[in-house]
Amino acid sequence: MSLHVHPDIAKLVPYSPGKPLDELERELGIRGAVKLASNENPLGPSPKALAALRKGTETLHLYPDGGAHHLTRALADHLKVSLNQIIVGNGSDEIISLLVKAFVAPGDEAVMADHTFVMYKLAVMGGHGVIKEVPLKEWCHDLPAMAKAITDRTRLVFLCNPNNPTGTMITKDEVAAFMADVPDHVIVVFDEAYYEYVRHPHYPDTIQYVRENRHVAVLRTFSKIYGLAGLRIGYGITTPEIVDYLHRVRNPFNTNALAQKAALAALRDDEHVATSRVLNESEMAVVESELRDLGFQPIPSQANFLYFDTGRDGHNIFNHLLKEGVIVRHIRGSMIRVTIGQPEENTRFLRALKKVIEQ
Repeated sequence: MSLHVHPDIAKLVPYSPGKPLDELERELGIRGAVKLASNENPLGPSPKALAALRKGTETLHLYPDGGAHHLTRALADHLKVSLNQIIVGNGSDEIISLLVKAFVAPGDEAVMADHTFVMYKLAVMGGHGVIKEVPLKEWCHDLPAMAKAITDRTRLVFLCNPNNPTGTMITKDEVAAFMADVPDHVIVVFDEAYYEYVRHPHYPDTIQYVRENRHVAVLRTFSKIYGLAGLRIGYGITTPEIVDYLHRVRNPFNTNALAQKAALAALRDDEHVATSRVLNESEMAVVESELRDLGFQPIPSQANFLYFDTGRDGHNIFNHLLKEGVIVRHIRGSMIRVTIGQPEENTRFLRALKKVIEQ
């Protein structure tokens, strides 16, 4: 007997995370490959987080704190919001899924850009919702067009800011104009995974909308600048009402004990965050300049990666870079996204790219 699968699930294409470094090195017969594909912090975790991890192994026989109490309190203090305005998740990806589970019934709509973080689309399709994609305009979210796409069936609007994979940013004035047009039955989800990397003075203060009790959810993560991607822990800042509904569909013990302890320590290490930000800014300037010298036009980025048009078959460029021991991300068509790494990693990427395009 054949399986009975909902058509929405059958249409889903699983997320492809790529192979681990050691397996790629074994397959390709190379050594010392560099991974610049997933926007991780090349400096790794905070030393304080590593110390907390070592100490945390002493109590691994116990279940984690199901409410992430200590981390939630620290986040509330850090962000100057109430405890009941914070929810902690197994990465901010989980909170995306919880939002869909709680607020999107079959046939309800979610508005998003056509070129943004793929997890929005996967979560909505998996929840049997209707996806309404709005084309980017000059690589940025087209907020006026997104506002017009909202209907009575719209439940969520996803805004990735800075946007992944483009690195582009929407400003506080653009967001304010958009929010003035959003009806009250819609939750606006601001995904700010790269918030700590932003340098632009006109970046919006979206948590202010939470303080005003607007229907918004602000998502942030410990996977990027905090260097804890392997532990999968993120958080959302939203209204007490929305938090309450998210807890109703959240699995118990959804974040593990080590992740909670490491995140708490990392949150308190301002020096590591500052050092990571400085490295990213200086190295991004180098990589951007070198890409331009090679004839490319990388999109100006407020994140920790650059997105550029190779003018060729992007998948072919990706494969040739793999053979040179450099792992980047091919998104679609001729486009490549490269994470900003440490100086020697960036040099390796640029030399490999130069070699590939000259072949």
